[in-house]
Amino acid sequence: MVKNFNSFTPELRENMRGGDGTVEVTNFVTAEELNNKGRLFGKIVLKSGCGIGYHVHETDSELFYIIKGTAVYDDNGTKTTLHAGDVTLTPAGTGHSIKNEGDEDVELIALIVYA
Repeated sequence: MVKNFNSFTPELRENMRGGDGTVEVTNFVTAEELNNKGRLFGKIVLKSGCGIGYHVHETDSELFYIIKGTAVYDDNGTKTTLHAGDVTLTPAGTGHSIKNEGDEDVELIALIVYA
């Protein structure tokens, strides 16, 4: 199966998980296409000042791969700055948040799989 990126429709989410601004989420596959072992494999865009609020992953784990930009990341209570090429892992039972505090868009690939 091949899916053309131009065929996807981004979803705009206001105050995602209590975060600031609007987050653009483009999911590349359905849960069924992930054999119901996950719920997201897609691209997320954070405009300047926008982010995803802190939340805990109870029954799933999430990975981010930063494509572009610089973001402030809260890794279960420890804040760090992410840059293009960085990878994060939030295992089940831990939490995270991410915010674009710079001027350039932050683009990342996200994958959520069930624990």
